[in-house]
Amino acid sequence: MLLVDDRRDNLLALEAILQGLPVQTVGADSGEDALKCLLIDDYALILLDAQMPAMDGFETARHIKRRERTRHVPIIFLTAADRDSHLALRGYAAGAVDYLTKPFDPWVLRAKVSVFVELWTMTQQLAAQSELVRARETELRHAGVAVDEATALLKGALAADGQLGREQVEKAMTALAKARAKL
Repeated sequence: MLLVDDRRDNLLALEAILQGLPVQTVGADSGEDALKCLLIDDYALILLDAQMPAMDGFETARHIKRRERTRHVPIIFLTAADRDSHLALRGYAAGAVDYLTKPFDPWVLRAKVSVFVELWTMTQQLAAQSELVRARETELRHAGVAVDEATALLKGALAADGQLGREQVEKAMTALAKARAKL
C-alpha cells in the first residue's frame, strides 16, 4: 500500500494506524515520489494527502489515473482541510474511491483498507488462476493435435494396403506417446 503525505509525522501516524493489518506500506513524501514508486511496484491501495506543496494530491491522482498500469488502483484521499464539499468533489473527480477529512476514525480507515486489500488479493488470485487455466487449455489443444496426427497416420497406413507397416506403427506410437505426455 502506498502512503503519500508531505509530512513525515502523518506518514508515521498512518503506519501506526495500519499496524497489524496484512499490508506492507511504502511512504512517499510528494506526488512526484508517489509516481516514481508506482513505476516500480504495484499497490493494492493509495492513501493520498490532498494538500501538498508542488504537486497536490488531486494532480497526483490525475497522473495515476492516466497511466494504463495504475488507473485501476483505488485512491483514498486524506486531508486536514475543513469539510469543504468542493474539495471532496475534486477528489472524486480526480478518481478517488473515498475522501476522508482529519480527524478521522482510525478504525474506519483500517476497515476500508482491509476491504481494498482483500479485493486486491482476490483479484491477484483470480488472475493467477486464469493464467493456469489458459496454460492448461493450450496444453490440451496441443495434445488434441497430437492425437489427431496419430489417428491420421494410422488411417493412412490402413488405407495404403490394409496392413500396418512397422514404420507407420512406430510413427503412430510416437505421436500417441507425445499426446499422452501432454495430458
